[in-house]
Amino acid sequence: MVKISGSQFLDDHGRVLMLRGVNLGGSSKVPVIPDGSTYRSEGFFNHREVSFVGRPFPLEEADEHYRRLRYWGFNTLRFLVTWEAIEHAGPCIYDHQYLEYLHQVIAKAGEWGFMVFIDPHQDVWSRFSGGDGAPGWTLEAVGFDMTRFKETGAAIVHQTHGDPFPRMIWPTNATRLAAATMFTLFFGGSDFAPNTRVDGVPVQDYLQQHYFESIRRVADTLKDLDCVIGYDIFNEPQRGFIGVSNLTELYDGLRLGPSPTPWQSILLGSAYPQKVANYRAGAFGIHRWGSVIVNPSRASAWLPGESCLWRDNGVWDLDRHGEPVLLRPGHFSSIASRRVDFSQDYLVPFAMRYAEMIHTVDPQALIFFENEVEDAAPLWREALQHNVVYAAHWYDGTILFQKKFSPWLGVDVSSHRPIFGRQAVRRSIHSQLGRIKKEAEVKLGNVPVLIGEIGIPFDLDNKKSYTSGNFTRHVAAMQRSMLPLESHMLNYTLWNYTSDNINERGDRWNDEDLSIFSREQQTDPSDINSGGRALQAVVRPYPISTVGQPVSLSFNIHSGDFEFVFRGNNSTRQPTEIFVPLFQYPSGIDVRVSDGEFQYDPQVQMLTYQPGDLETHTIRIRRAESVF
Repeated sequence: MVKISGSQFLDDHGRVLMLRGVNLGGSSKVPVIPDGSTYRSEGFFNHREVSFVGRPFPLEEADEHYRRLRYWGFNTLRFLVTWEAIEHAGPCIYDHQYLEYLHQVIAKAGEWGFMVFIDPHQDVWSRFSGGDGAPGWTLEAVGFDMTRFKETGAAIVHQTHGDPFPRMIWPTNATRLAAATMFTLFFGGSDFAPNTRVDGVPVQDYLQQHYFESIRRVADTLKDLDCVIGYDIFNEPQRGFIGVSNLTELYDGLRLGPSPTPWQSILLGSAYPQKVANYRAGAFGIHRWGSVIVNPSRASAWLPGESCLWRDNGVWDLDRHGEPVLLRPGHFSSIASRRVDFSQDYLVPFAMRYAEMIHTVDPQALIFFENEVEDAAPLWREALQHNVVYAAHWYDGTILFQKKFSPWLGVDVSSHRPIFGRQAVRRSIHSQLGRIKKEAEVKLGNVPVLIGEIGIPFDLDNKKSYTSGNFTRHVAAMQRSMLPLESHMLNYTLWNYTSDNINERGDRWNDEDLSIFSREQQTDPSDINSGGRALQAVVRPYPISTVGQPVSLSFNIHSGDFEFVFRGNNSTRQPTEIFVPLFQYPSGIDVRVSDGEFQYDPQVQMLTYQPGDLETHTIRIRRAESVF
């Protein structure tokens, strides 16, 4: 059982736990049958007849992957499920075979000693709007014709776009018609689309009720498994149009490729061609690159017999000449003359309802909360009452978008300002991750922090490492993120571990390739480390459980020098436990302690420490061939 005390995770003995884990796994976003890898278009729109049984891996492979992850020192899994995997066949039709598989594969994780929290994963709403998550029928329920998203610019989808698929264009779907409409309806439909109902139910209630019931069934399936410690609310929630002050202007969000304003998106969906600003990525950011005509064929994004729901809700209409006219450019910005705030007015209430739903099944479950990517945490003083963990995501944006590692170049994700110089970049990343930790203290009432996603792409430099076998630059890139995680003593789950990663297509979703393991780098299956990527930076010593309050933590991947300082207490006679990986210390270790006694068992890669009488304790570890 994992408990929360202030900003710390505690075990049953009252020891402070450090959670280090991975997201499992990248290909869990897509079905097994038919092969849902996004570069494959066969059967794509036959969305009700799919199966996710076997994601993240077949049961017969579970021991292999869990053994490897434990050997690398991970103790936590952010376990991906999707709403589509549970309820793909239609409303209230649940995939019991998948739920049974889920129980079996997570029970096996518990046997290997993992703590698991469930991540109901989504990106830009659904596979059919360019990401993953919600079933296809949710889009159809509000009137969308998913087969027309390409022509209308309602979404850029790998399966219909084809190859080459523009790098990192998929996040732009968050501001395009399909996903932006669905997020708006899901979080704020009662306010912004009161005339829209599905089966007689207000659209917001309809969508949320189905989402809640699907995740409730997951919780009910897993409630007997002690290894399941909690549930994420909703991966990387997006506001859609909520809060947009003027529909005729581009608003916050990634601009890449043809980038219509919300008003242009609405018009495009209703068969009105538009001249749209075009953007492309350069060496120092994203810049406008002319304009393009979208939807010259005058296709409609709405099913036959359906009209644009935003017209039905009074956002626009036709004038007496039959021309479209925007009636409410600020429709999504305020309610009853009060300016709305997505996080405070919609996301926090949603999270509270979600927590209450989960706690009806599992009263002790932790609730992992995250805001929109790059957004600060909302003010939520009641978070502690709901056993909330702040699970913000952070990525090194320059590496993610450029697919290159430049030690001297970075970006501040809050200000989007570039940063130059090695030391300046390191200080900035340290500050950015520290900012997340501070938000949990100030805005959420001092709850624990776990960085839910952090990682690097491995297809850097046009995939040169896949032929050379040299992952040195990847080690340096990963290390740039790991060091501030350590210095802030943050819990984290790396993105990601994909058991069926392949060099050509990465994690099988939108050509992303961030898995720390790949079969195609596995030259020797008998070697547990074979297939691992950037392990020099990934596999690190750390205090698993501490009797007292951690003060500082550091590890040098080059020298192997490790230091951990903590203030002790006398609440338990249980030892402090430190993971000491053979990968980093193949020839053994030299240990110095400030006081007390220690034992090291290389078979389980564990150092146990019983402190002496000092108030503050220090443990230093070096490689056996090193000299203190």
